[in-house]
Amino acid sequence: MYYAYVIKSQFSGKIYIGQTNNLKKRLKRHNKIISSKKTSYTYKNKGPWALVYKEKFPNRKDAIRREKQLKTAQGRKFIKKLILHP
Repeated sequence: MYYAYVIKSQFSGKIYIGQTNNLKKRLKRHNKIISSKKTSYTYKNKGPWALVYKEKFPNRKDAIRREKQLKTAQGRKFIKKLILHP
């Protein structure tokens, strides 16, 4: 299974949109429990990062497609609506 997901920094309120096949491990990487690239967005922008939204997909292609949709203006509007009115 693959996931398209949205995390939010509890420090700055910034959001990050991504996709992965191992959500638990990816969240640990975002929160620096497991080492990550020092140039990554979530490394440079302080956490802790909390999962605010996820969708499950049977393959990576679909997860990437949804990740790209969430990164559009319409997708960001959808995410902000979720965050403001959970």
